[in-house]
Amino acid sequence: MRRTRPCRTGSRGIGRGSDRGSATVWTVGAVAVLCVLFGTLLVVGQAAVIRHRAAGAADLAALAAADHWMEGTDTACATAERVARAQDTRLVRCAIEGEISNVTAEAGRGPFSAEVRARAGPAGPVAPGPAVPGPTGPVVPGHTGPVAPGPVAPGPAGRGATE
Repeated sequence: MRRTRPCRTGSRGIGRGSDRGSATVWTVGAVAVLCVLFGTLLVVGQAAVIRHRAAGAADLAALAAADHWMEGTDTACATAERVARAQDTRLVRCAIEGEISNVTAEAGRGPFSAEVRARAGPAGPVAPGPAVPGPTGPVVPGHTGPVAPGPVAPGPAGRGATE
């Protein structure tokens, strides 16, 4: 004679057995999604840091090259190369045109690398115009000394001059 087992009822009934362990699956899925999001955030943050490092090094190297332009292109670019190496970057390109330096610096390696170009040199020419009030009095374009108090006499081209 065959023995049959009695049917079990209660907290582990027929309808509830299929949900057993589903919280574990949902938890593992949520943790996996959070890990992917965190990893993506780290990658984006690392890319931003590398880009800023390259930009800072390019700016400093361009300023250094522009500062040494009178010593020749080779000396100016060698100075820019030293500055870039001190910033833990590589100087990719260096060109000196007159007083203006154009440099390109690269930071990072492989897929996490950034190349940034910078330009440095003197400010452009000041447009002629009337005297502009400054913090200590009027500033006359083209005049290098202090401006004497009093009226401004017209200059040769009809602009203000203090001489």
